[in-house]
Amino acid sequence: MLACVFAIAPATWMHVVADSRVRTVAEVPAQDVAVVFGAGLWKGRPTPYLAHRLDAAAELYRTGKVRVVLVTGDNSRVEYDEPDAMRTYLTARGVPGKQIVSDYAGFDTWDSCVRAKKIFGVDRAVLVTQGFHIRRAVALCRAAGVESYGVGVGEPHDSVWYYGGAREMFAAGKAALDATFTPDPRFLGAREPGVKEALASAAR
Repeated sequence: MLACVFAIAPATWMHVVADSRVRTVAEVPAQDVAVVFGAGLWKGRPTPYLAHRLDAAAELYRTGKVRVVLVTGDNSRVEYDEPDAMRTYLTARGVPGKQIVSDYAGFDTWDSCVRAKKIFGVDRAVLVTQGFHIRRAVALCRAAGVESYGVGVGEPHDSVWYYGGAREMFAAGKAALDATFTPDPRFLGAREPGVKEALASAAR
């Protein structure tokens, strides 16, 4: 019985923290920055799930809900560059390149949230990811000091969706530990002015 309680506690925590902060693209309050989490590449281009996240971010920008898009993903290998692929996708859909900022060391959700706060100086943001992931993203970013609303992108309930939902049950445990012990990300580095400069550019 205790094992069951401990198993579901992290997922319960995520729902308590994040449920009231999850909105649609149309309903989410305006913020300066949208954070889009990486979701893999296929032959150098965003996977369908990542493309759908980017479509939502582009809509947020077009409708004036955000002024800057921070794309965060994996660039741990020369031949694998999520942020640049995300940037290319967004510019092709009308988001100006100067309003897109790239985080090349967003290796997981916690790393992306901590780096958004500590490296890029983001205090408030709209987070964009799939519905099964959005509560973890909101809970972790809030634990990292980023006041967040989340846009959960809907997907058909295919095998990838079921896999993602099942994975979240296991990821919830790590998320609770990250939020409790607040470890540094795999790579921290120096502060970067990209978001501040992009916001200043948008204000002109």
